[in-house]
Amino acid sequence: MYFCKMNLISVEELSKDYGERVLFENLSFGLSRGDKMALIANNGTGKSSLLKIITGKDVFSAGKVTFRKGIEVGYLSQNSDFDESLTIQQLVDSAQSRVSKIIAEYEKAVVNQTNDFSEKNQNTVEELTLLMDQYSAWDYDRRIKQILSKFKITDLSHKVAKLSGGQKKRLSLSLLLIDESDVLLLDEPTNHLDVEMIEWLEKYLSQQKITLLMVTHDRYFLENVCNHILELENGELYHHKGNYSYFLEKREERENNFSVEIEKAGKLMKKELEWVRRSPKARTTKSKSRLQSFEKIKEKANSGRKKSELKLEVKMSRVGGKILELKNIHKSYGDICILDGFTYTFKKGERIGILGGNGVGKSTLLNILTGKEKADSGKVNVGETIVYGYFSQGGIEIKEDKRVIEVLKDIADVIILANGSKISASQMLEHFMFTPDMQYTYVSKLSGGEKRRLYLLTVLMKNPNFLILDEPTNDMDLLTLTKLEEFLLEFKGCLIIVSHDRYFMDKLTDHIFVFKGGGVIDDFYGNYSDFREKKKEEEKELKSVKKEKYSPVKAEEKRKVSYKEKYEYEQLEKEIAILEKEKEELESSLLNPNLDVEIIIENSKILSDIVNIIDKKSSRWLELDELM
Repeated sequence: MYFCKMNLISVEELSKDYGERVLFENLSFGLSRGDKMALIANNGTGKSSLLKIITGKDVFSAGKVTFRKGIEVGYLSQNSDFDESLTIQQLVDSAQSRVSKIIAEYEKAVVNQTNDFSEKNQNTVEELTLLMDQYSAWDYDRRIKQILSKFKITDLSHKVAKLSGGQKKRLSLSLLLIDESDVLLLDEPTNHLDVEMIEWLEKYLSQQKITLLMVTHDRYFLENVCNHILELENGELYHHKGNYSYFLEKREERENNFSVEIEKAGKLMKKELEWVRRSPKARTTKSKSRLQSFEKIKEKANSGRKKSELKLEVKMSRVGGKILELKNIHKSYGDICILDGFTYTFKKGERIGILGGNGVGKSTLLNILTGKEKADSGKVNVGETIVYGYFSQGGIEIKEDKRVIEVLKDIADVIILANGSKISASQMLEHFMFTPDMQYTYVSKLSGGEKRRLYLLTVLMKNPNFLILDEPTNDMDLLTLTKLEEFLLEFKGCLIIVSHDRYFMDKLTDHIFVFKGGGVIDDFYGNYSDFREKKKEEEKELKSVKKEKYSPVKAEEKRKVSYKEKYEYEQLEKEIAILEKEKEELESSLLNPNLDVEIIIENSKILSDIVNIIDKKSSRWLELDELM
C-alpha cells in the first residue's frame, strides 16, 4: 500500500472491468496535500475511468476510495456537460461553488445580525468573515472575470449552446479554477488551449497550495508542474517521486534491470532444457525438484513483456527536384487579409512549425497548399512527385458501426513497406498496436486516442512525402507520441506541424511560421523554445524603452498637475477599461466558427479601430501618469 495518514484521497485495491475486459486491477495510491500527481498509461487502459470513479461518476468493480473529511474535489472531464439554455453569466451565477455558498451565508448572517445583534449571530458573522478571508471571497467577482479573460471568455451574455467544444472546455476549466477546490482532478487540461493559455495554466497550477491528480500527454506540463508520477503498465502501478525527467530515468533503470534478469533466466533455462530433454528415466525426488525449478525458470524467462510498439516503416513516395512553390499568394475574406503576398519555396526535408491565434489564417494556408481552397491571386506550383498526407483536426468520418480492419481495407488490402516488402492490412494494424482482437472491434468501442491512432494510420499508409499534421498530439498517449516522433525524425520528406504541444514542436521543427494577423507571417529560424526566448527578450526591451520614454521628469522640471489634466487622467482610465472590454468581446466573437462572413468583416474592422484608439489613449495616460 502507498499511503500516508495525511492523504486527502486514498485509493485501495481498486479494480474496474467490463465483463471479460479488465481495465485495471488492485490499484492503490494516496494523494497528499501539495501533491501534483500525473497518471501515465496507454490509451484504453482506463485513465479517464479512474478519474470518474474517484469523483463518483462511474462505479468500480472492487476496492475502496476514501476522502479526508471536509475536502472539496473539483473535476475537469474531457467532455463538458452544461445546461445549454443558459448564458455564461447565468451559468457562473448558478454554479454552487464552495466560495459562492460562503458568500451567500455571510450576506445572510450580516442581515440577521442587523435585525438581531445577539452573541450567536455575532459569532456566526466572525466565523464566516474568517472563511471569507481564507478563500479570498471578498474579490470573488474580480477573480471570476480575471480567470475567464485568461481563457478568452469575455462575452458573458453568450449562450452556452452556441459555444464550440473547445470554448466549453475552456469554460469548464475556468469555473473549476475559480472555485479553488482542495483537490483538482484534471483530464487532459491542455486540450483546446493555445500555447499562451497553457503557459499561464502551467504557472497557475505550480502554486504550492494546489493539490492535483491529472491525466495529460503534455510533457512540458509533466516536467514543470508534477512532483509525482504514477505509471500504469501491464496492470502494475509504479510510483515515481519526481517530475517527467525523473520518471524517464527510473523507468529506463527498471527496464534495464528487468532485461538483465530475463537474460540470466534465459541462459539458465537453456541449460535446464538440455537436461529435461534427456528425459531421465529414474524420477527421483531430486529430479522432480529440479523439474519444478525448471518450470519456475521457464516462467521467468518467458515473462519478457512484449510491448506493442508503433512501427511506422511506411514507404515514402519518391521526391523529385521540385517540391512546392508559393508565389505572391493573396487571400482575403472581405476586408480581412489572411495572406498578403506570401512567397516561399519549400526545400527537401524541411520541418516547419506554425504558430498563431485563432482566425489568423493557419488553416487557410494548409488548405491552399493541399488544393482544398484557392488563393485570390498568386501561384501555387506543386511538384509532380508530391504526395500529401494531411492529418487534420477534424479527422475523417469513420462509420461507428464498422470494424477497425474494415476501415483500413476500404483504403487498401496490402501496404508496401520501406524495404519494399508487402504486408496485409491486419499486419499493418498490429504495427500500430491494434491487436488481432482489437481489429475486429467496432470503431464505436475505441477510445478517443485509439480513433486518432487509426486515423493517423489511414494518412501514413498512402506513402506521403509531404506530411501536414494539424494538432496531431490531441488524445494520444505518450507511447504513441514517442513512437510518432521517432518516425518523424527519420521521415525524409517535408513536414508541417500545427500544434500547441511545445515539446513536440521543439523536437521536430527547424523553423516556424508565426502568423501575426493582417496577412503578416514571420519566418523564424529555430524551434518553439528559441522563439519564446526571443519574444521574452523583445518584451523586456519594449518595457525598457517605454520606461525610458516615460521616465519621471527631473525634480526641477516637475510642475503641478492642472485640474484639467487630472480630470483627463481619470477619464482615460475609465475609457481604456471600456475599450479593453469591447476589444475582448470582439476577439471572443471572432472565435465563433458559425459567424457569418459579413459579421466577421465588420467586427474585424471595428477591432482594428479600437486597438488603435487604445494605443493612443494608453500613450497619453502614461504621460499623465508620470506627472501624477
